[in-house]
Amino acid sequence: MNNRHYISSSIYKQNMCSVSIPNSTLHGPCTSGTIRRLEYDQALCFVSDFWPPSASSWIDRCHSWPKPHFVNNIVKMGCLFVAIGHKIGRHEDHEWRISFSLAEQKLVNAMNHSQFLTYGLLKVFLTEIINNGLDDDRKKLSSYHMKTAVFWVIQQNTTPHWCPQNLLGCFWVCFKLILEWVYEGVCPNFFIPDNNMFLSKIDGEAQHQLFFRLYSLYEKGLAFLLHSPSIGSYIINVLHNPRLSICTDEHTLISEAEFDRNLYGEIQCYDTIYKFNIQGCMRHLHILEQMIDSPLLTQYQLLKLQKLTANVLQKTAFILHMETYTPRNKLRYRTDKISCHMLKLAAKFGCITDMMYKAIHYYKAISYMETLSIVEMIKVKLAQPYVMYKSNVDREKYTEAVEAQSWSKKMRQAVAGDIILYNRIHYIRELIPEQQSALQNKIPALFVPPLILLNMLEVLCYRHVDTMRVQSALDDLQTLVHSDQGQLIPFRDISWQILGICQQVTGNHQAALYSYQQSLRQEPFNKIHSATKIRIQKICHLNPLTT
Repeated sequence: MNNRHYISSSIYKQNMCSVSIPNSTLHGPCTSGTIRRLEYDQALCFVSDFWPPSASSWIDRCHSWPKPHFVNNIVKMGCLFVAIGHKIGRHEDHEWRISFSLAEQKLVNAMNHSQFLTYGLLKVFLTEIINNGLDDDRKKLSSYHMKTAVFWVIQQNTTPHWCPQNLLGCFWVCFKLILEWVYEGVCPNFFIPDNNMFLSKIDGEAQHQLFFRLYSLYEKGLAFLLHSPSIGSYIINVLHNPRLSICTDEHTLISEAEFDRNLYGEIQCYDTIYKFNIQGCMRHLHILEQMIDSPLLTQYQLLKLQKLTANVLQKTAFILHMETYTPRNKLRYRTDKISCHMLKLAAKFGCITDMMYKAIHYYKAISYMETLSIVEMIKVKLAQPYVMYKSNVDREKYTEAVEAQSWSKKMRQAVAGDIILYNRIHYIRELIPEQQSALQNKIPALFVPPLILLNMLEVLCYRHVDTMRVQSALDDLQTLVHSDQGQLIPFRDISWQILGICQQVTGNHQAALYSYQQSLRQEPFNKIHSATKIRIQKICHLNPLTT
């Protein structure tokens, strides 16, 4: 064209679709489809190293948010060009659109936790209320509009109180901004405000219908969130709790304990650092050290990094014991001392049940009295009425006990988590068959309820130091497994399995057989059924009369 070569956006998309994942379709600038029930959008872009002049005003607007170093990094990244033209232009098939998706990722990372939660709340609101029951052609608002609203509200400092207690207030401010945009028919792009993102999409009758739909929600107030399956249950609790209220200012959406439970639920998820050698672990510790020293961390990010540090220290301690094991007493003593020091540090960074790994280490080192001492200490801590484990928490007692504490102290003093045993690391020799079974089924770790492992360690240790107390510990474990209905003892496959192992090592093969059979009947969360079947076969082979 005009003696110059151009790349047609429409032809490019067609070619991209032909070489993309099979059965994909065109959706805007993307090829879209589903892989194993997971929906995806894939856009192959051209990269520009230069920040577009049309977006230069954005740089001048960034006085308070984002911070100058974020702005500099974003501008240095440049932008992308995606294959889609202006729908009402004359050159739609040839034009390309400037994309700021990389910049938007940086901006999302610059949000604090409450700002990010507000963005998530808006997306849920869009999916479950605004667009609920509408086909694709009738869906006028998208998650991109929600993200843009959050960006504008943060930058213009429309609401200064971005905190968990004001979550609904922040949501309400963003919702009113979207309502205003729909009324005016103008949604300014965050980077290029002259670009109206409603153009050709929300105008005329479609604009009027959408406005009246949103305004009817506005008149109902925040109670319209009751219609959201994901949010409604929390709002109902607020409506029926005289101590809490739904407001759009400084009042609380959910109690402190409920918020902390959700926060710790995310943090307790096992990490994805799959390094099972000393060099890999030390490299991750070095990276974590650098990140923790960053002055830019939010308190939530710092808390997550502390838990990750505890996890890596635990891995390192057990891997060090495995890789450097030696029969020479002096070297073994030195290795045990280093590992023990790492586990002490991990307990300081983590929650109550992170002390359990120190007890496991002492058991591996045949230090049974030290193991029992730590087990008793953990039992005392877990017996406190304010301790939070999954959804089990007395909200009032939790708030009374740790209300003024930092989240880091709350985690150490009042939060319990599951014991995670990575299957490439040997922790307790009696559980190695279960780890091998899970590993064969591509399960990276065993999840064990803390009370179950505490009682298991008691049974195993008392066999060597106080045989009179073995049966009492075994009775406690049996009562725990038999009586609990999944509240304190989830992962019931491994729970019945551990009961069977303890019964077997103490000589009660008939009871052990029953427990193993019960383990096979549970939901196979840990995928240990192969080990269970082998244990049953061995019992039946050694005791032919056992049924």
